[in-house]
Amino acid sequence: MTEQFRSVRKKVKKALDKERWEHTKGVVYTAAALAMAHGEDIDKAMMAGLLHDCAKCIPHAEKIAICKKEKIALKQVELKNPSLIHAKLGAFLAKEKYGVRSREIRHAIRTHTTGSPKMNTLDKIIFIADYIEPGRMEAPNLDEVRPLAFTDLDLCMYRILTDTLEYLKGTDRETDPATKRTWKAFDLLINGETNGNKR
Repeated sequence: MTEQFRSVRKKVKKALDKERWEHTKGVVYTAAALAMAHGEDIDKAMMAGLLHDCAKCIPHAEKIAICKKEKIALKQVELKNPSLIHAKLGAFLAKEKYGVRSREIRHAIRTHTTGSPKMNTLDKIIFIADYIEPGRMEAPNLDEVRPLAFTDLDLCMYRILTDTLEYLKGTDRETDPATKRTWKAFDLLINGETNGNKR
């Protein structure tokens, strides 16, 4: 654990409510375990896990105002569902408020909610750790997804994205097109051309 991590941890704890802080600790722990399992930099995984939700507890109106002030472009789907903004804003705050210079860490924070068609190992680890950390109980198929995360990141991503899109179908929330594009990319990777355009 680096000195920077300890310093940032104190600040992040103050910025989050109790429930979000407990979740964040779970993501840090899980991201570190996944980094060890998949040969990724453990310090980067822990820092990205620590900061992935650093903007989560900022009120929605304030999130939008900060993005406007800092010229962080927001999509219509983000304005309709401001809870999506925290990933993009979190990547900005990671640099400007918490002093994280690593673009890789910031990219992992930025993509941890919707995913991205081109994700590196750290991106996948943070996306998955956010979904499977020990405090998460409500997501479907966790008993299958959790062990899969330690053996095959790509297949795990595909399972999580498939379950997420199925869940969103049953709600009145609009799905971010980035999530659909990410699902298509992993569907193509896992199932090949024959299955690639079924959604």
